[in-house]
Amino acid sequence: MMENKIDWISLTLYLAILLFGWLNIYAACYDESHAGIFDFSTKHGKQLIWIGVSLFFALVITLTDPKIFSQTAYFIYLGALLLLVVTLFVANVTKGGQSWIDFGSFKLQPSEFAKFATALALAKYMSSLDLDYKLVRTKIVSWVIVLIPALLILLQHDTGSAMVFAGFVLPLYREGLSPKILIFGLIAIILFVVALLVNRFIIIGMLALIALFYLFVWLNKRTRKHYMWATVVFLACSLFTLSVDFAFEHILEPHQRDRIYVLLGKTDDTRGTGYNVYQSKIAIGSGGVIGKGFLNGTITKADFVPEQETDFIFCTVGEEWGFVGATAVTLLYVCLLLRLVTLAERQYSRFSRFYGYSVASILFVHVFINIGMVLGLLPVIGIPLPFFSYGGSSLIAFTILLFIFLRQDQERSKPV
Repeated sequence: MMENKIDWISLTLYLAILLFGWLNIYAACYDESHAGIFDFSTKHGKQLIWIGVSLFFALVITLTDPKIFSQTAYFIYLGALLLLVVTLFVANVTKGGQSWIDFGSFKLQPSEFAKFATALALAKYMSSLDLDYKLVRTKIVSWVIVLIPALLILLQHDTGSAMVFAGFVLPLYREGLSPKILIFGLIAIILFVVALLVNRFIIIGMLALIALFYLFVWLNKRTRKHYMWATVVFLACSLFTLSVDFAFEHILEPHQRDRIYVLLGKTDDTRGTGYNVYQSKIAIGSGGVIGKGFLNGTITKADFVPEQETDFIFCTVGEEWGFVGATAVTLLYVCLLLRLVTLAERQYSRFSRFYGYSVASILFVHVFINIGMVLGLLPVIGIPLPFFSYGGSSLIAFTILLFIFLRQDQERSKPV
């Protein structure tokens, strides 16, 4: 059968996000003395270089035999792990993190490349012959593959990038992971937040009441199962609640704790920890419905928002393009994610399907967290907006992540 053409819908959405992202980087960093598009001493000029490099990688991947990615998945994964380990020893501490390796004027962030490497390794493992995800061994191995790079990144004090690996729960769910895991994860998040807002002993008291209720049910129905589950849930939730303080104080960095307190309203620090989000919301709100116009963002031009070309690039969209522009960008991402899920579902190869879901999940987590933190709905953890934020490592890594799957889709009628 003839080879399929690359999915033009995904390609168009990718290029649209790429172009609009560059326009907003140009606006965020605009300087009349360096207004030239091809001024490579500026950030928008450097981003053009990264766009060119990314498109080169996209072309190379498109011309590569897709079987290579499945055959070398474990080697790519081990290479990424080795790079993460090396980073711990050679990287300089920057803004509290130790996740960048300097190569002269270029800085490499290995954690960005570890995402697609993990997706490949996990897809390779999950596509093994006669592999049943219901088996305990399969579950353990799959989570070990995810947790090793996540822990190495956590050791680099890059909590935001480490959290992205939680997104692999979605493709695992597609392959048979019990929905109970998702429910337990949601309960854990709720308990974590409530434990920070309310005295933990009050929470344990409420849990005890729930346990007594189930005990009452057991006494009436004479079913030992209810009693057992009531006891297990009570003990697990109580231990988790008591451990929140320890995790909050010893795992998260001081600035991350402060950001969570600001988000939860326990502190009001618009001149310190909450400054970024405060200025970001002002910038977005000032844009109104249609925005102030391209290059007319006064708050953006005055550099009131730190990291406005990277983590907070979305506030530039809100100020200059308004609600209409912000909605358009969001819809571009929604369309891309839906398209990727659609492509993943039509794959004949389990490797391609799982990898496709991994791509969609990683992009979803990034988009959801980045826009959420810019709007003040989530704590600031410092992760870029895919294909949109300034940065070579993230743009190249996201492009490789996406185009490996698009190349798999071209060969969907053939075993990979």
